[in-house]
Amino acid sequence: VKYFSGTATYRRRMDVSPEMLRANRRLYLDLGSVHVIAEVRLNGRDLGLVWKPPYRVDITEAARPGANDLEISVVNLWPNRLIGDDHLPPDCEWKPKLWSEVLARYPQWLLENKPQPNGAVTFTTWRHWTKNDPLLESGLLGPVRLVPAARLTAG
Repeated sequence: VKYFSGTATYRRRMDVSPEMLRANRRLYLDLGSVHVIAEVRLNGRDLGLVWKPPYRVDITEAARPGANDLEISVVNLWPNRLIGDDHLPPDCEWKPKLWSEVLARYPQWLLENKPQPNGAVTFTTWRHWTKNDPLLESGLLGPVRLVPAARLTAG
């Protein structure tokens, strides 16, 4: 979806070999590239949020040999929706302010608690993004992979 902003959920059934879960091993799910925040669930178990590289989660305790149900919810930023809505006819007035524009006055439709007449999804009092701005990368870009690791004891 070109101008989507919000949460996208990816679901997949994946097989884990018994070899990957043997004793003295850890199993990690490496999400590759994520824009912006991901929540990982495996077999219904919440494994937390990742919000910076490396986008990697230890899935050892939640994984089981054979089929596993993976769910990854990724939240992106608001600019893509704002850029998309800026393609619609204007429904308010803007005035220049430093590096962007600011709302000149509250539009009548807002004061009357009515929907935006142009069908826009968003409304803001600052115009930081316009239809001419590039879209931000969003979602689970990957590559997603399982990474087995040996567990060593120091001593």
